[in-house]
Amino acid sequence: MAMLEERTTGGVSFGLTDDQRALRDLAHEFAEREIRPREREYDEHSTHPADVLAKAHELGLMNVHVPQAYGGLDLGAFEGMLIGEELCWGCSGIGTAIAANGLGHGPVIIAGTEEQKRTWLPRLVEEALLTSFALTEPNAGSDVSGIQTTAVRNGNDYVLNGSKMFITNAGHAAWFTVFASTDKSKGHRGLTAFVVPADADGVVVDRHLDKMGQRSTDTSALSFQEVRVPMANRLGEEGEGFKIAMKTLDFTRPGTAIGAVGVARAAFEYAAQYSKERVQFGTPIAMNQGVNFLIADMATKIEAARLLCWQAAWMIDNGMRATLQSSYAKRFAADICMEVTTDAVQIFGGYGYMKEFPVEKLMRDAKLFQIYEGTSQIQRLVIARELLMPRD
Repeated sequence: MAMLEERTTGGVSFGLTDDQRALRDLAHEFAEREIRPREREYDEHSTHPADVLAKAHELGLMNVHVPQAYGGLDLGAFEGMLIGEELCWGCSGIGTAIAANGLGHGPVIIAGTEEQKRTWLPRLVEEALLTSFALTEPNAGSDVSGIQTTAVRNGNDYVLNGSKMFITNAGHAAWFTVFASTDKSKGHRGLTAFVVPADADGVVVDRHLDKMGQRSTDTSALSFQEVRVPMANRLGEEGEGFKIAMKTLDFTRPGTAIGAVGVARAAFEYAAQYSKERVQFGTPIAMNQGVNFLIADMATKIEAARLLCWQAAWMIDNGMRATLQSSYAKRFAADICMEVTTDAVQIFGGYGYMKEFPVEKLMRDAKLFQIYEGTSQIQRLVIARELLMPRD
């Protein structure tokens, strides 16, 4: 398992504490023992990995950012990434199913009142429950100002109507964080966030979506038909939904990026090993410059991507605004994951294109990192905005 050696210079450490190493090792052993033996079957049938999630929950590998006051481990963004890389090294479909809970309940941690936190967070620690982040819609992906789902005040309730698309774990979630418009004339400034129980009247999981990759993560379409949501379930004030969503994504994007690093690392390891075993013209193909240069570039990109993720997580854990660095990490890690997995298939040659070899799946899984939680193109827009129009 390639990892930076511990070294300290100028007050900046690239090493891990003993606790962090133990946490990473625990996640790696879990991925090796519980995830990899199941990844091919679950991918083939697009199976929800309920048994694996239950075991991850039992070991404390889920909901790791829930504060101690509500029964959680209160781990930082950095520790979450150490876990995420290993889980996605095992399988990014299963790893995403585990990690996406943090995205679902993140808005409650960020914007919830004390009462809301005590209502929704402890049960996640006590039971292997899932939550979902319901922002994207059929006609509103990157442009959240186009959200059509509405929340209309009615007495002490809001009435939700609309639909959501590409919602992770939605078919198995206990509750959703839903973003809806309470004032469509204000665009994204009119969005408001709500916690909506999955069993509320009018909540419908319309269909499970059949994906190219990361198939063992459930992705579904949702609809809300006259769903009554108590005022007590509103997160923050009316119109604060966009701010809450962006703060949540700033926190989770490095974690998503590190998942891409885990997939790229898995592809690199398979390709490097195969290049030493595959003999052509009387010598291992690893001795061919056309191959070993690919291997060298793959390793370099993975190390660089990991460092960007570490930087963003370090800033978050130290209370700094990390919008720019989170987008650096997400953009670069997602793109190099696609490159590295494609090169891994190339090194395997014809065998790499066959489903019986692991790199075929890794290449399919890689593509989604360039799309969800802000496409690579949207990350470039964020980066450009942050560089050219910086906040004071």
